[in-house]
Amino acid sequence: MSHMAHREPAILQGARRVRYLKLIALFKIAKGALLLLLGVSLLFLNARTRWIDALSNWIADEILLEHSKGISYLLHKLQAVLAGGALRATGLLALFYSAVLFTEGIGVYMQQRWAELLMIFATASLIPIEVRHLWHRPGLVGALILLANCFIVWFLYSVLKRDKAKPHVAQPRELVETVHK
Repeated sequence: MSHMAHREPAILQGARRVRYLKLIALFKIAKGALLLLLGVSLLFLNARTRWIDALSNWIADEILLEHSKGISYLLHKLQAVLAGGALRATGLLALFYSAVLFTEGIGVYMQQRWAELLMIFATASLIPIEVRHLWHRPGLVGALILLANCFIVWFLYSVLKRDKAKPHVAQPRELVETVHK
């Protein structure tokens, strides 16, 4: 019975583990590309005022400005420093976070331990915000995003914990064979 308790899940073994790591990495890279597009459009394509106003209102709704005096205060201070308004601050924040997502995604795709640690901390730090958002605005999309991020944190933590047995030995990169139909 104790033998069953110490078996690692199939998802953490060999080629499956690498496939999930690469899938998570591609997911983060795709999110980074979307945020890059958002940041560039907010900073450089501001001639479309109606579209930008609608987007700004949606962003304000998503980060729950009306429920958080602290976040609102910090964003107003940031706006004052940048002297470009909420859209400029949101665009810069989107560009910064897209750079973080690209770094995480490319590093995890290349099976780098530092990138897995970065992804764990960056993703886990957003979970309380997602829980708060789900509390104030329950919805299926918010719940799915929260579940996906919880899975990512658990999976990467499990991978790092599994690989911790040999901290000074470089883990060989595993290649995953793709099947063409």
